[in-house]
Amino acid sequence: MSRWRPPAPTSTALITREGFERLRGELNELWRERRPEVVRALSAAAAEGDRSENAEYQYRKKQLGEIDRRVRYLSKRLEKLKVVDQVPSDPQQVFFGAEVELECCERGDLVRYRLVGPDETDAARGWISIDSPMARALLKARVDDEVSVQLPEGRRQFVITEVSYGSVGPTNMLGSG
Repeated sequence: MSRWRPPAPTSTALITREGFERLRGELNELWRERRPEVVRALSAAAAEGDRSENAEYQYRKKQLGEIDRRVRYLSKRLEKLKVVDQVPSDPQQVFFGAEVELECCERGDLVRYRLVGPDETDAARGWISIDSPMARALLKARVDDEVSVQLPEGRRQFVITEVSYGSVGPTNMLGSG
């Protein structure tokens, strides 16, 4: 059996201003603080002698590799990302950065999502990736539109009850946010 796998689908290269700043802050913290600290600890562990049986040396070497991998990823990813920090021309329609309130047709409960880039998703906050099935179903819909989404537990119907762009940024000229 071969190890060939199809290439991973590329994720959308959009991000909010706050998400971009968070990633850039993580990169700076890794490069300026954590990496030098780990390099110092690695040097100290290496000075202790036999590296093949030195657990501290092995651990620090692995930790440095993980930091370097994340630094490389963030450096490349930040170059590709496009920051979206403006309200779209039609703020009543769902686009990237929108906060959307939905009512489940079957159960009547309300859920709230914010459509963000794949690098800043956070289920606890209700931030979903623009690449997710739910976000794809919501794109370009408006208040009172009904959307159908295939979820792991089956197909669900939702009605959009509210669309807002309150967290988008200083270019919000709607007077609400």
